[in-house]
Amino acid sequence: MFERFTETFIDTEDATIFVRHGGDGPPVLLLHGHPRTSATWHRVAPLLVERGFTVVCPDLRGYGRSRGPAPTADHAAHCKRAVAADMVQVMRALGHDRFQLAGHDRGSYVALRLALDHPDAVTRAAFLDGIPLTEHLNRAGATFATRWWHWFFFAQPEIPERVINADPDRWYRGDPRSMGRENHDEWRAATRDPDVVRAMLEDYRAGLTVDARHEEADRAAGARVRCPALILWSLRDDLEELYGDPVAIWRPWADDVRGHGIDSGHHMAEEAPEPLAVSLAAFFTA
Repeated sequence: MFERFTETFIDTEDATIFVRHGGDGPPVLLLHGHPRTSATWHRVAPLLVERGFTVVCPDLRGYGRSRGPAPTADHAAHCKRAVAADMVQVMRALGHDRFQLAGHDRGSYVALRLALDHPDAVTRAAFLDGIPLTEHLNRAGATFATRWWHWFFFAQPEIPERVINADPDRWYRGDPRSMGRENHDEWRAATRDPDVVRAMLEDYRAGLTVDARHEEADRAAGARVRCPALILWSLRDDLEELYGDPVAIWRPWADDVRGHGIDSGHHMAEEAPEPLAVSLAAFFTA
């Protein structure tokens, strides 16, 4: 994986972030989702490098090989604001004060926080298989709660850790044929680490508490994503089925929104890397 990419660890204010980076050209930051690591981009990143970009793929705070502070009672140590601050510091350490970005799944919430908190750093933002957290919660009904029950299970104290760590291979199921063997092996090692499991759960706990409050404050203040925004969603997942047109949901949040579906299941970077890379490259060069 990631041939001709450099692997390194970068210390931020209160975390140590594992990063893969390579290429030569305009910088692009790729943010993974749950329960993946930066390795999920192993098919997309080289395609973007071929198209003339510098590509940076970090493990988010607490995921994979990145480590952050111990969890806090208010979950703020793993909130998206803290993770977004990590990403700005990582990009600056690599020499990129301004950059474009794409975030998938949980990474899309970090991408939103980056665009809102650091508008001078983010020039374009792609949100993949995600809408703002508060949009999910405001639309939550029986169907959402039944299909996305893990959001509320993960929010419980201590119980999810005991359940998941009892047999992480049964809980987190992955297919090495579709994921790619090295990506699968890295993901499997991460999900077997109780510290990673705890951090991933804290991501969800923050999402339902401090992150939601941050978004509510943004909306009350009239904050919007000022840079161009691309919305992509997996046609064989349930985002559009649950909520309708994701682009319409994003319009109140951003000044310049466009988007379309990708013929893929949820993990589009692994299942549909070529269409995804084409869409991202076209957006980043528009």
